[in-house]
Amino acid sequence: MSDFKVIPSIEQLRQRPAIRVLEAQFGSDATIDALRAGTAAAREAIAAAGASIGDAGVIIARIETLAAAHLGDVFRPSLQPVINATGVIIHTNLGRAPLARAAIDRMVDIARGYATLEYDVARGERGRRDIHAEALLCRLTGAEAAVVVNNNAAATMLVLAALASGREVVVSRGELVEIGGGFRVPDIMAQSGAVLREVGTTNKTRVSDYAAAISDRTALILRVHPSNFRIVGFTERPSLDELIALGRRLGVPVAEDLGSGHLAGPHEGRSGARDHPLDRREPAVETSIEAGVDVCCFSGDKLLGGPQSGIIIGRAPILERVRRHPLMRALRVDKLTYGALEATLAEYAAGRAAATIPVQQMLSLTAQQIRARAESLAASLNTMSGWRAELRESVSTVGGGSAPGIELPTWVVAIEKQGLTLDGLEERLRHLAPPLIARIEKDRLLLDLRTVLPDQDPEIPALMSQV
Repeated sequence: MSDFKVIPSIEQLRQRPAIRVLEAQFGSDATIDALRAGTAAAREAIAAAGASIGDAGVIIARIETLAAAHLGDVFRPSLQPVINATGVIIHTNLGRAPLARAAIDRMVDIARGYATLEYDVARGERGRRDIHAEALLCRLTGAEAAVVVNNNAAATMLVLAALASGREVVVSRGELVEIGGGFRVPDIMAQSGAVLREVGTTNKTRVSDYAAAISDRTALILRVHPSNFRIVGFTERPSLDELIALGRRLGVPVAEDLGSGHLAGPHEGRSGARDHPLDRREPAVETSIEAGVDVCCFSGDKLLGGPQSGIIIGRAPILERVRRHPLMRALRVDKLTYGALEATLAEYAAGRAAATIPVQQMLSLTAQQIRARAESLAASLNTMSGWRAELRESVSTVGGGSAPGIELPTWVVAIEKQGLTLDGLEERLRHLAPPLIARIEKDRLLLDLRTVLPDQDPEIPALMSQV
């Protein structure tokens, strides 16, 4: 006969030391819910057994364990840190760019209290939030003005809405890209209210195609950098200089969506160093401004290595129209984004970016530098029971819809664990705390340390010892 009398009341359970610890950590309401779930599970177990499943001490311990597990599940954050050993630097699924220490420190400073988000200290009155980061952006790119929104898709939509709503925007068919997650340039254009005017073909568009499409209905010429794919072979595309010359001749502004936001030049501290891997292969923001583009937008969280944001730069009169558009309020960023972005830009302006911004550090690592770290990791793993690790040459990628086709030579650690299949091992690594994310290539599980922060290197063997 089932005996539920051995199960204490909720109030009795709350007096136990282990439950008091849980209540202090998770609060009384959540803890009571967890105890109810635990006691219900105990009753079900007793009913299923047809008798007591143990003495009172055993049952109470079981309820405490169930309550703790329940609270852990409820309060476990869905957003958690991971170790990225995939070799994909700007990994969209893993949060894109890790921030520089200066950016993190600045966010903490701003977050812990109040800030001058919309307050003019000099005048003692309400100020404007859209001025933050503008001075640094103009210094670094040569633009007259700049504003920041929450991502580059938003930046593109805002530019189109402010400059071309109800009018035509001329775009090459070869540039009507999908930027990820199913979002496509034509869809963004439709939401902005602009009218798409396609010209040319997928692989060939000439400046004469643009000229033939321009009329009194034309508001803008839009050039979109195909940052997540490459068209090779029988291709043709007008230069930016040609489009700017056409726009000036016909009185039509030229906008460029650069996507990834590559900054080049002396502010990266490259004097005397080897060439940056993206130089001459990825267009630089300041080059577009120097060429005379009227407005340009790009991401703050890709090649720039800052927080998620969309940056719009260009001529002051055009940027003023962007600032005044009603969508600006809906798409604006918060104080933490401004703080992290300004700190990131300051690293570029001071010439420290190559040494202090993680994305730039990862891009600049040589294969030999990575090999030295990989050898150390492989040696540690090979001393652990059941593990086998060996070095292999491979390539890392930039990722995040940036610099397609650019491969960075690297050395990886190919790993095996006795008793586990490749898929099983990959799954076990994903369930560590923090998760260790590897990549599968040619039926081998690989760890690429290019994307592992150096201070995480010692963590990996300790984590893998738990597998």
